[in-house]
Amino acid sequence: MWNNRYVRTIIMSRVLLQLGVWIRNFAILLYVTDLTNNDPYAVSLISVAEFAPIFIFAIIGGTFADRWQPKRTMVGCDLLSAISVFIVLLALMYGSWYSLLAGTLVSAILSQFSQPSAMKLFKQHIHADQMQGVMAMFQSLMAVFMVIGPIIGTFVYQQYGIGVSLSITGAMFMGSSLVLSWLPRDMKTANETVSQSFKAELIAGLRYVVSNRALRTLCSTFAAAGLATGLIQPLMLFISVENLGLDKSFLQWLLMANGAAMLIGGGLIMGAAKKVKPHTLLAVGLLISSICTIGTGGSTNIVLTFILQIFSGLFYPCVHVGIQTLIMRNTEAAFVGRVGGTITPIFMGLMVLGMSLSGYMKNLLTLFGIYCVSGGLLVIGALLLIPLFQQRDTTDSRIIKHNSTTTG
Repeated sequence: MWNNRYVRTIIMSRVLLQLGVWIRNFAILLYVTDLTNNDPYAVSLISVAEFAPIFIFAIIGGTFADRWQPKRTMVGCDLLSAISVFIVLLALMYGSWYSLLAGTLVSAILSQFSQPSAMKLFKQHIHADQMQGVMAMFQSLMAVFMVIGPIIGTFVYQQYGIGVSLSITGAMFMGSSLVLSWLPRDMKTANETVSQSFKAELIAGLRYVVSNRALRTLCSTFAAAGLATGLIQPLMLFISVENLGLDKSFLQWLLMANGAAMLIGGGLIMGAAKKVKPHTLLAVGLLISSICTIGTGGSTNIVLTFILQIFSGLFYPCVHVGIQTLIMRNTEAAFVGRVGGTITPIFMGLMVLGMSLSGYMKNLLTLFGIYCVSGGLLVIGALLLIPLFQQRDTTDSRIIKHNSTTTG
C-alpha cells in the first residue's frame, strides 16, 4: 500500500493536517478556558464551531466530490484553511477570542470538501482488496495523533502561547497543500461530463439511502450515538478538574491513554474483522463504550479512570471498522460520497445538538448524570442494530443484488 503514490502522498498530507489541527484545537481550548475561568458554555461553543459545519456541509461536500477534480479541490481547501488561520491570528491581535471560533468554523467547512475528494482518489487508484487496509492505516494514523496530539498541542501552547500555536497550524496547512500538489494531474471521469444538476445528484443520493434497509438502520444508530457523543464531548475537561481534582492539562494524559489503546485495538480488531460480522463489531463497540462512559462519569479514582479510557480505546476500532464496512458493503461505488455525506450529518447534527445542550444539562443533572444519559443512548444505538442481525445469513452477493433492485 505504501508503494502507491496516492496513498503515500495523502497519508503525508494527513500527518501535517492532524498536527496542525491538534495544535490549534488544544491551543484554543486552553486559551479560552484561561480567559473564561473554565466556563462550560464557552467550551461548548468551541466544540460547536468544530463540528457544526460537518452537519451542514457534509452532504454538499460529498456531492461535489463526484463533480469536482479531487486534487485541485484538496489543494485549494488546505491553502484556504491556512489563509483563514493567519487572518484569524491578525483578528485576535485586535479583537476578541470569538475570532478563534470563526477560524475553526471556516477550516471545518473546507474539510467537508477535502475529505470526500480523498476518498474519491482512493476509489480511482486503489485496488478493492487493499481498501480495507488503507482504511486501517487511516485509523492507525488517527490513533497515533490521539496519543501525541494532546501532548504536542499542550506543550506548544504552554511554552509559546496562542500566537505561535496558530502560526504553526497555518504552516502545517500550507505544507499539506504543497504535498498534495505533488499528485498527478486529475483524471477526467465520466461524472464530470454528465450535465446532471447538483440538486438532482443530491436528491438521488438521499433516495438511495432511504431505499436501503441497512443504511436506514445505520442512520438510526448514528443518531443515537451522535447525541450520546455530543453530550459529553465538551465535558471531558471536567473529568480531570471536578472528578479527579487535577489541573485541566491532565486531560492530555487521559486522551493519550485512550489513543494508545486505540492503536493497539486497531491492530487486534482488524485481524478479526474478516471473521466477525460488521454489525456485530459495531454493536459490541457501542455496548463497551456505554459501560466505559458511565464508569468514567462516576469515577473519582485516577487509576480506574485510566482503565476505563484504555478499554474504551481498545474497543473503539470496533465502531470505526463496523461503520466503514457496513457503508462500503451496502453502497454502490457511484454513491459512496453522497451516502457518507448523508449519514455523517445525521451523526454530527445530533452531536452538535448534544454539545449545545451539554453545558446546561451538566448544571441540571450533574456530571455523572449526563454521562449516564450518554451511556444509555449508546445502548439504544446498539439495540437499533437488531434488524441487521435478523438478516445475518444474507451473503454479500445477495446484499448487492438487493441494493441494485431497490435503487434501480
